[in-house]
Amino acid sequence: MKPSIPPLAMPIGLKRRRFVQGLTGGGVLAAFPALLQAAGSTGRASTHTGSAPVLSGREIDLVIAETPVNFTGKVRRATTINGSIPAPTLRLREGDEVTIRVTNRLPVDTSIHWHGIILPFQMDGVPGISFPGIAPGETFVYRFKLQQSGTYWYHSHSGFQEMTGMYGAMIIEPRAGEAIRADRDYVVQLSDWTDEDPMRAFSKLKIQSDVYNFNQPTVGDFFRDVSALGLAGAVDKRQMWNQMRMSPTDLADLSDATLTYLMNGRTPAGNWTGLFARGERVRLRFINGAGNSFYDVRIPGLKMMVVQADGQDVEPVSVDEFRFGPGETYDVLVHPKDDAHTIFAQSMERTGYAHGTLAVRQGLTAPVPALDPVEWLTMADMMGRMDHGGMGHGAMQQGIDPGTDHALMNHGGMAMDHSQHAMPYNPLAKPSQRVHHARSEYGPSVDMRVDTPRTNLDDPGIGLRNNSRRVLTLADLKTIGGPLDARLPEREIELHLTGNMERYSWSFDGLEFGRSSPVSMKHGERVRVILQNDTMMTHPMHLHGMWSEQENDQGEFMARRHTIPVQPAQRISFLTTPNDLGRWAWHCHLLFHMDAGMFREVLVS
Repeated sequence: MKPSIPPLAMPIGLKRRRFVQGLTGGGVLAAFPALLQAAGSTGRASTHTGSAPVLSGREIDLVIAETPVNFTGKVRRATTINGSIPAPTLRLREGDEVTIRVTNRLPVDTSIHWHGIILPFQMDGVPGISFPGIAPGETFVYRFKLQQSGTYWYHSHSGFQEMTGMYGAMIIEPRAGEAIRADRDYVVQLSDWTDEDPMRAFSKLKIQSDVYNFNQPTVGDFFRDVSALGLAGAVDKRQMWNQMRMSPTDLADLSDATLTYLMNGRTPAGNWTGLFARGERVRLRFINGAGNSFYDVRIPGLKMMVVQADGQDVEPVSVDEFRFGPGETYDVLVHPKDDAHTIFAQSMERTGYAHGTLAVRQGLTAPVPALDPVEWLTMADMMGRMDHGGMGHGAMQQGIDPGTDHALMNHGGMAMDHSQHAMPYNPLAKPSQRVHHARSEYGPSVDMRVDTPRTNLDDPGIGLRNNSRRVLTLADLKTIGGPLDARLPEREIELHLTGNMERYSWSFDGLEFGRSSPVSMKHGERVRVILQNDTMMTHPMHLHGMWSEQENDQGEFMARRHTIPVQPAQRISFLTTPNDLGRWAWHCHLLFHMDAGMFREVLVS
């Protein structure tokens, strides 16, 4: 393996305009005295990045404050916990009752949500839902018993503070001892950073939803289509997308036009490094703590054995690559065979990447692969199976679809509730395949509806199909131990993920959070939830306070999740048993989508 890149060398694939990114984290800022002066001009301690401190025990103190950070050559204010990005890693023990005191030294309210942790709703940390938030100068005491083990994380649930650095790992060790054996154990937390004020970036998207999309179809793309499809076919392809007023490359709201992609608080030039000795088995706990980025992760030349998903042990599956969205976690085992291996995490829209290195000593690197080419969404991604016309005839229009079965809808725009009827067999043994569009979907907040969705749990998604690599899919995940509740569901709740790209509006069933009513669940009941994505983007859906036990289209249990990615034109289902009373949040974990309306309250009574 070659030695580390010289201080002024350009890492492979790093754009010239990104040359200064990571100079601080990469240890080469000394070559730029002007930047050093700028970084120290605040007179405040800088943010610690690259290796999160570890806190353990039953009592922990966390302090939230603003500290300066420099990822791009410009000093910006970050929102940090104990002055670190990522925040301290909390190593706790299953079965312990923990007390975590959180002090707010910001000029605004803040909060911490313990992502994926089962706890009383008052401790869940969602302002306006479970508690008022933590006011400036106040200390809030979180106290709860740890009922699970595995890899989780925590983050702010206030404004866009998570995007400015407020996230950290939470590792809960099994009380009976770790069943997954490894010689080394590393957290690999992926995130994204923008020098822009996140609210300004959000405002830009509200004005022009594709402002950060520089992968728009070009003249060169047209001529390539002419070669492949003929002139008439190429023209028809463009007309189809123009009529829908959509872009086939609109895979993400943000790109490297504003984002810097981070691994453990290090930029690509910073090159986070995890050390190992020859012959060792290494456990990597991948956490997607990004505000707006899906990552496709691989270690060229190494197989990854996926052993845990969302903190739950799964039947091991060997893969070359996996995709995960904000909120998701995957634990993998690897056996490094060379002196250095690159951990490569490219963004789904293929504009940039985060990367680090596994190495036998500091200063070693391995080749960084080029970004994969950008792929266009297909009509199957937009319309589903396409066997009955695909998209509804009123997909680009307002008004009520005359083909809608209103007798099966809730006319108040709330979630569909398909209750069990008296029949000689249980109609809820399998998830319903009949699509029901709520009346509220026929309005200005919805620009498309899918009538023939796919389940396609075995589909890795756009950009990962037929790439010659073994890519993890939802169909591969099998949680060890089966479901927590073996009962069949008592009822179904159907919700559609909806949006209008031109207005940059996101919602459930066409209703933004401010216009919606809570989804009601009864304590202890067994409920099936059907999620159908009627948009062109993948949404990582996070239900607080209870497990989402994903199933296949035959009603067979698959995996226990706290965050489920739902692809365009996909219809998936899960079972849940709400065992804790209270008010819970349910939302897309793309922060801008959540803030734009794809958020719902769940009331358990």
